[in-house]
Amino acid sequence: MSDDYKTDELDPVIYKSQSKKAAIASTIGTTVEWYDYFVYGTASAMILPQLFFPGSNPYIGTLESFATFFLGFLARPIGAAVFGHYGDKIGRKATLIITLLLMGFSTMLIGLMPTYGTIGFWAPLILIILRVIQGIGVGGEWGGSVLLSMEWANKKKRGLMASWPQMGVSFGLFLSSVVFTLFINITGNHFNTWGWRIPFLLSSVLVVIGLVIRLSVMETPHFRKVQEEKKIARQPLIEVVKNNRREIILSTLLRLGENAPFYIFVTFVISYGTEHLHMGRQFLVNATMAASLVSLFTIPFFGYLSDIIGRKRMYMIGAILTLLWAFPYYGLLNTSIPVLAIIAVIFSLIPHDMMYGSQGALIAELFPAKVRYSGASLGYQLTSIIGGGPAPLIATYLLHTYGGSVTISIYVIITAIISIIATALVKNRSKQVDLQYERREISR
Repeated sequence: MSDDYKTDELDPVIYKSQSKKAAIASTIGTTVEWYDYFVYGTASAMILPQLFFPGSNPYIGTLESFATFFLGFLARPIGAAVFGHYGDKIGRKATLIITLLLMGFSTMLIGLMPTYGTIGFWAPLILIILRVIQGIGVGGEWGGSVLLSMEWANKKKRGLMASWPQMGVSFGLFLSSVVFTLFINITGNHFNTWGWRIPFLLSSVLVVIGLVIRLSVMETPHFRKVQEEKKIARQPLIEVVKNNRREIILSTLLRLGENAPFYIFVTFVISYGTEHLHMGRQFLVNATMAASLVSLFTIPFFGYLSDIIGRKRMYMIGAILTLLWAFPYYGLLNTSIPVLAIIAVIFSLIPHDMMYGSQGALIAELFPAKVRYSGASLGYQLTSIIGGGPAPLIATYLLHTYGGSVTISIYVIITAIISIIATALVKNRSKQVDLQYERREISR
């Protein structure tokens, strides 16, 4: 039976409806997840050092705050392993509901918890624990969201459909920026005392919306096919590590040039701009908000383009442009001229979106359906340990040690080179039929 067997099993009208619902549910779900994540990232640069690490000087306080940010990334592979296992055992839909609740609950608690001035040492400790829970939730979210959307698509539109949940990053970044901007203005001098809590508490509203929509989506045809043929892997994590180790490693490395620069461009830029360039934090938040709006269009466009010119080619172009943009980015930003700074921030995400828009399908297609949740999640989330997680820490250290942006640009270039090499080594499976690949995997 062909890869498009789903159209034989379902009424075309129902299939079309479910395809749309899956794309929307994936996008809204990842928007909630990434809103939570970016709320914490923005707060790490703006307010958390003063509230939870008040005894430190500004440099140490920023490092400590970004260290807790990094802990969330360290937890993401754990979430990928745990929820990847269950996503391949019980299905994409049920697992995604759990990750959504986990992320929303931990974010809401951050908004309710007392600060260092109230409970002392316990405040940063509780913050770290909740941050780890956030990371576990996100670790299990991405793989399932991409698969929920992509596995409802026919093979000619996988790049586009897999790019929909990728837009959750831009939606989440935009919403978090809007909310922070709104409540900075509304609460004024009270923002540092209680206003900062509101963006965290609003997560509960978004979780309810995401939950309602995800409950309305059917399980994906690919997973139901695996169930019907009784090919559910007994130990998906062990099986994918054993049979697809190369794909996991390459997925991890090809993401490096997308993941690390992204958190330098949207998270570290706030502390860099305010402390080193003496620019207004509200201006920098607005600049990242503008960039996220552009990404809402560029991410799906490059996902669509990857269906035409191929995933590898699209991804390679983005990695090369990231390399080329590393020095011009800081050249524009360091002028402290508002218009040039906005151009720097907005254009920094276009090469990223070339990679991110094609990335969901590129990684997911490397793995057979019965272990796809585990394999794609692991490959994607392991990058967080060497890429996005330590990136703001590394950039902060480089700036403090060398006093300028040159070494940060070199760091971005190194990550892009690694991505280019890893992408070149990946086998292009965008045109293949999944079930043929699965038969090859089973016969190995």
